Parts: sequence; C-alpha cells; structure tokens
Amino acid sequence: MRNFNNLPTLNKSTLFELLSQRFDTHDKKLSQIPNPELLHDAPKAAKKIASAIREKKKITLVGDYDVDGISATAIMIDFFRQIPYPIDAIIPNRFSDGYGVSPNILKRVDADLIITVDNGISAIEAAEICKQRGIELIITDHHTPPKIMPHAYAIVNPKLSECNYPFEEICGAQVAWLLLGLLKKELNLSIDMKGFLDILTIAIIADIMPLKDINRTLVKEGLKAISTSQRPSSIIIRDFLNKKSISSEDIAFQIAPRINSAGRLEDASIALEFLTATTTNQAYRQFEKLNSLNEQRREMEAEITKEAIDVVKNQGELPNVIVVAAKDWHEGVVGIIASRLVEYFERPAIVLSINNGVAKGSARSLGNIDIFKLIQDNRSYLTKFGGHKMAAGLALEKQNIELFRDAINQTAARLNSDDFIPLEDVIGILPSSQIDFELLEILENFEPYGEANSRPLFLAKDAKIIKIDTFGKDRSHSKIIVGNLGDDKKEIEFILFKNILEMPEDKRLTCTYRAIKNEFNLKISVQLIISKIY
Repeated sequence: MRNFNNLPTLNKSTLFELLSQRFDTHDKKLSQIPNPELLHDAPKAAKKIASAIREKKKITLVGDYDVDGISATAIMIDFFRQIPYPIDAIIPNRFSDGYGVSPNILKRVDADLIITVDNGISAIEAAEICKQRGIELIITDHHTPPKIMPHAYAIVNPKLSECNYPFEEICGAQVAWLLLGLLKKELNLSIDMKGFLDILTIAIIADIMPLKDINRTLVKEGLKAISTSQRPSSIIIRDFLNKKSISSEDIAFQIAPRINSAGRLEDASIALEFLTATTTNQAYRQFEKLNSLNEQRREMEAEITKEAIDVVKNQGELPNVIVVAAKDWHEGVVGIIASRLVEYFERPAIVLSINNGVAKGSARSLGNIDIFKLIQDNRSYLTKFGGHKMAAGLALEKQNIELFRDAINQTAARLNSDDFIPLEDVIGILPSSQIDFELLEILENFEPYGEANSRPLFLAKDAKIIKIDTFGKDRSHSKIIVGNLGDDKKEIEFILFKNILEMPEDKRLTCTYRAIKNEFNLKISVQLIISKIY
C-alpha cells in the first residue's frame, strides 16, 4: 500500500494555494497563441494549398479514425465549405485500410494534392507512391517523428527538431487549425477561426494533451463555445449532457468515447458525419448510431478485459511490461483493454489482436515509463509502430510475439523501479467540514482539469463505514455512507462506480476520491467519487 503518512490536512485556503502553484503564469488570452508561421513548413504548406485552390486542383484530405483525426478532418471540411471549395475527405477504416495515408488508401485517391491530418509522419512508402504519381503531399501530424522521414512537399509537425513553435504538446487537430489560420491569411478570407473551437476542444481533451499553456486557453474557450455554438453537433452534445456548464470531464468521459466508438467498431465516417452535419436532424441520427456503438463497445470491453486479466494471471509472475495476445479479441478495443490492464496491474500493457498470422495492437503506459521508446528499442521484432510516450500502436508477425515480450521486458528491467509508480497525486486530507459548495467554487477556479492539471485527489483514511447501498439500472454501483471524516460528526456519502463494495471486517474505508459538482433534476450537490480503495 502507498505511504500516505506525510499528507497535509487541508482547509480551503491551503487548497487554493496548492492549486495556484500548478501554474507559473496567468492564463494566456486567445490573442497570445503563438504565430502559426513558427511551425516549420507551415507557411510553405499554406502557400501551396492556396495556389492549388486558385488553380482549381483536386485536393484530398486523409485523416485518422480516432477523435483527434476525425476532429481535424471535420475542421478542415468546415473551413473548405466556408471558402467554398470542394475537397474529398477520407478517413481510413481501421480494419480494411489500416492506419493513415497508406499504399492501400492511395489506390482510391485521384488528386493533385493530398493533405494529411493527424497522421503521415511515418508514411514513407505512401510518400514514394505520391512522388511516382506526381501527387504533391503535405503532411500535418503531431506524433513522434521517426529517424527516417517521408519525402513530402511539406511536413508540419511541432515535434520536428527544426520546428521553432514554442509549445510542442499540441494535437493533430490543433496543427491543422493553425495551418488553416495561415491559409485564411494567404487567401484573404474573413473566416472566424474561433468558430472551430467547439470541435478543437474535443480533440485536445480526447487526445490527452497537457491542459496548460495554450491548451488550457483553447479548452476554456472551447467549452464555452460548445455551450453557445449553433453547429448542429454542438447543439446535440448540449442536449445530451443537459448541463448549464460543460466541463472537460464531460467531454472526456461522455462525448469522446462515443465519437471514438465509430472508428473502433465500424467506420469513423459515422462520427465525421456527426461533427460535419448541417442539420440537427442529421446530427441527431448520427449521434444515435454513436450511442449504440458505444454501448456495444462497453459490453465487448468488459468481456475482453476479464479474459485479458485471466491471461496475465495465468502467465505466472507479473512482468515489467504486460504483453497479451489472442485471436478473437476485437482490434478496435485493444487500446481500451490496455488502459484497463494498466489500471488493474499498475504496469505498462500491450494488447494484441491476432488475425491471419499478424498481431496488431495498442500499448498504454503509466508513471514515467516512455512506452514509445521501449517499443522503438525493440523495433527489430515489429513490422510497424508509432505513437508517443504514454500510448502507441504496433504490428508484428504472430511468431515474434514471445520474442518481443521477452525483449521488451529485458529492456524495461533496466529502468528505475520508481518510474513504474502510477502518478496518482493525492493532494491531501480534507476534513468533512470543508466539503461544501464553497469547495466546489474553489475547484471550479482551476478548471479545465485533465492531463497535467488533474482534478485534485483527496485521501479519506480509516473512515468508519455506516452503510453500503447499491444503485443504478443493474445495481452495479455502490453508495458508501461514512462518519467521522476528520473533525466532526457529519456523515459523508461516497460513490464507487462499476463496483460493489462488500462491508470490510473492520468496517473502515481508506480511499482516494475526487469532489465534483453533481447536477441532477436541476438540483446541485457535491459528489465524492472514489478513485481507488486501499
């Protein structure tokens, strides 16, 4: 168990001070977002797109099937509609096309210019085919560049060593949006770039970008935009969430999984049609499809997670890096399963789905473990890979799985054991007298919460359990009433989702939890949601 002995007991003012220390400067204004011209090759790319438009050339967009790639494609489509200029947009199908701009995709492209969004940084083969066919290629991406780069007319990626953009932790949709800002100038258009913030904010949150610096500004403004935008998809999102103010967590846990489910289970075009719908009726129909796909995804995920946990347990001693594979696991959910295994075993996890002798899968990390580097160090076993520090994708021949598992664990054995500790930053202990609406106001001051600005996590230590109830449609959640949380006799209610807690012998509870504002039937209350029970 973690050592919680040196945690401070907080009151509201010490909590305010602690949270203030997370930010070294005041929030930036939208006008302070660095000039997109600082993005390497972006001015060159904008000029090329502008001349293609003037010369009435055929332009094709190639996106990606996750939320970031779908959002980037949607922003591009919306921008070109406002010019107006016709473009083709393709989002590869995860199952039949594979990832990104590929030789496969190029078979059905007839264009003079291809622009990639949120992919392309490792598309060496596709770039060669474009060259042979006389197609100009502009790559916009944010993934870690490989050692050998594709030959393209322009590559816009903040992570390139020659790029001088002052903040590199931006997602694919942001790179596309910044490039469009330059294109707007190049074509002398009066398009309002703030008009895309509702979609952009979904991409930043879903792609787990650190919510600091310009990302914080964009998400703050973007959440306001979702609340007021007349874009049909934003109207549907508002109706669905049914809340006065929308938080980054609403997007992360309610909206992003639904948008993602299309590419995971069927085809990302369903989600793209939702974001680019021109009527609320059309947006509603697509959202209903996303809802039912998300339901299927959840059922499938629960089933495979259980199987994967059993596989790991049957492998004997817990390795440094979990690598599990099976034939009938759905390729679209392996990333989520990897995240579940990370939570359960507190180890980085790689989950592979085997099909026709080829294993494809996803990796997720924790603590300070750079999973991309671990995979890169063992790339000799792989046919392809890509990603970043906390998440990656990979493919290999079935017969190499065991060899790869051994090799990556040997590499991981050289890492510092402290790097494997999950970064669950417990901020302190809150006496029950401090848990009220004023606490919610303080917490709201520091929103949006997310990567690099996590919602504060508090510790309840040895709280006396008075009662445990279950609730929900299938009674799969727990409501735990405790007394004596610190300094007074007030009873406090904790919520534990997706888990039924049995009454412990000593009737005591030690857990970490987050305090959130709960709006239900127009009533507002403080809800304490358990993160982990110790």
